[in-house]
Amino acid sequence: MAKIFCIANQKGGVGKTTTTVNLAAGLARIGQRVLMVDLDPQGNATMGSGVDKRALRQSVYDVLLGSATVREAATRTQACGYHVLGANRELSGAEVELVDLDQREGRLKAALAAVDGEYDFVLIDCPPSLSLLTLNGLCSAHGVIVPMQCEYFALEGLTDLVNTIKQVHANLNPDLELIGLLRVMFDPRITLQQQVGEQLKAHFGDKVFDTVIPRNVRLAEAPSYGLPGVVFDPGAKGSQAFVEFARELVARTKLNR
Repeated sequence: MAKIFCIANQKGGVGKTTTTVNLAAGLARIGQRVLMVDLDPQGNATMGSGVDKRALRQSVYDVLLGSATVREAATRTQACGYHVLGANRELSGAEVELVDLDQREGRLKAALAAVDGEYDFVLIDCPPSLSLLTLNGLCSAHGVIVPMQCEYFALEGLTDLVNTIKQVHANLNPDLELIGLLRVMFDPRITLQQQVGEQLKAHFGDKVFDTVIPRNVRLAEAPSYGLPGVVFDPGAKGSQAFVEFARELVARTKLNR
């Protein structure tokens, strides 16, 4: 059975898409079967996985509206080693069209159930707002991985997200839980980041992943080449950290089974 994780944070600019594509590439690199679902109409995770969003014949939009299956719409990226259920501008119209449909918040979950045995991990890149698209992701998932910078404003956004997870857990998806917090863009030379990192550990305990993703230029450059950093420059510190994070996530998943 595939483990389905949303990568979510209601604060923008915290590295959700970078985390999604590099975790997908890291998991693929250690032998896992991975599907990456792009739920953001901007399609950045699609482009960052080597798939041209403008050339998509079918996308997650078609899957949500029931005109295509996941198997039909997903494409394999040879360079990255995982499957991509891509998104483009069409997806922004899905919000309006989903409103009148039955089971509108559970349509992605139903679609993913049909390919449950084909993947070890499904990673869902969510938009920064709490929209019907994000809700579809949260209703599909077993858990949420939260990438966050170690800054005080990030802590405020985290409180809102934890409350959202609790509400979805109580009302729509009893399987949903907070899997863990991933510290990203971390610079150990900055005292404030060390302090916030320690506060996270003190408050959330083992919900904070041991792996820390450093601030890394190569990770930032990789999207302009249409690749995750793990593929673009496997030797970079950030890329190696994401492969290590993939190993930690697999280990945690096995422990929880």
